[in-house]
Amino acid sequence: MIFKLKSKGHKNVTSLHKSTFEVTKDVEIGPTADCIVGTSADKSMLNFPEEFKDKIADSNTKITVILDTENGHDEINGYGHENLTLTHPTDIVCRTSDYTCSRTLMINADKAARDLDSDLIEDLKNEKIMEVTIKLC
Repeated sequence: MIFKLKSKGHKNVTSLHKSTFEVTKDVEIGPTADCIVGTSADKSMLNFPEEFKDKIADSNTKITVILDTENGHDEINGYGHENLTLTHPTDIVCRTSDYTCSRTLMINADKAARDLDSDLIEDLKNEKIMEVTIKLC
């Protein structure tokens, strides 16, 4: 199962957060938003099909998030969980921890914002478009 969305970078992307990264529908972010790598997303978790949400709400589901810009690429792997509600209207957060809330897409991710590809982050700082692909296995 695959779900795709588009977002874009922002001049305030720093990608320094040590345990999460986030894509949001919000257009503006401040300089302290060190986990946000994508803004102005064209979709949110509310757009996920029900069968997609059902599969994410299973701790055996492996989730891969693929981030692509003009010059950068990265893949992040994590897992679903029964407590994931996927109901936040604007934010999609991937976490290296096992914390869950309405904003959480996956837990136990193998990368956070600070671990992402440097070419990807450079593109995002320059406000390039990013394609986000979410794959479920």
